[in-house]
Amino acid sequence: MGTPGFTHEPVLLDEVLAALAIRPEGCYLDATFGRGGHTQAVLQRLGAAGRVLALDRDPAAIAAGRARFAEEPRLQLLQQPFAQLQSAVAQAGLMSAGLIQSVDGVLFDLGVSSPQLDEAARGFSFMHDGPLDMRMDNSSGMTAAAWLAKVSERDLLRVIREYGEEKFAKRIVGALVQARAEQPITTTKQLAQLVSAAVPTREPGKHPATRTFQAIRIAVNAELEQIDMALQQVLAVLKPGGRLCVISFHSLEDQRVKQFMQQHSQDDPLYAGLPQIPPERRAKLKRIGKAIHSGEAEIKRNPRARSAILRVAERVAA
Repeated sequence: MGTPGFTHEPVLLDEVLAALAIRPEGCYLDATFGRGGHTQAVLQRLGAAGRVLALDRDPAAIAAGRARFAEEPRLQLLQQPFAQLQSAVAQAGLMSAGLIQSVDGVLFDLGVSSPQLDEAARGFSFMHDGPLDMRMDNSSGMTAAAWLAKVSERDLLRVIREYGEEKFAKRIVGALVQARAEQPITTTKQLAQLVSAAVPTREPGKHPATRTFQAIRIAVNAELEQIDMALQQVLAVLKPGGRLCVISFHSLEDQRVKQFMQQHSQDDPLYAGLPQIPPERRAKLKRIGKAIHSGEAEIKRNPRARSAILRVAERVAA
């Protein structure tokens, strides 16, 4: 049950609900709970026997969700990164003996959530001055400030160039390495100012530190590795006929999702032309439709939806 007055607009909501093809008695995994917008909409379409397991690595998201859905018996919330989704499904009691594939739909809404961006103390945004943290689970692991203090110049260049897709990476790294030699870089304002001063030209409508903040956040949270691990585990938990829905917000995420769905929607090429293909070598997924983008009306209501891309695949029987 939602909290009165609670406002949070999940991205591509109608498209996700249609893609999941929700069955009233089904079992669904929201691997990126956030503030529960997608989960709430799924629950509204389930009957009494339906279930949702929701995961988030952010303790603040789990605490908010437990308060918001305190009287919802069909929802189970676990504080776990989605790279552990297979063990989470088992922990939630959704894997009965001999039946690993037990989930009717899995949803990923990748990247940083709006509440994380809006809270200065989390250190995700250059729009608010705060400690340079950036951890999605701020109860463990290395902060962005600590990472920036110890990362080698070579690795920092690779991260900003690859994860930020930043053409001025070399200039930015030079500025950051010089600055940290004089004093630690510990706040979002410090980092944003250093990057802004190093970047010679401006992209219209985009802060010059956007790509660097994205790159460091991805590195600190091992986001791309987490995505790769999670997608492989989806194949173990999704029932034949079950749907996988993934919302990405930048090309690094979307490229991984697209390649994963392509790879697993074809039989092993080693068996091409042969009459018998072992079950484990057959296609495990069927892609459903083309990539889906937000419409103009949604983008007007929610600018964050502008870069969202939804890809959908269906688990096929081995």
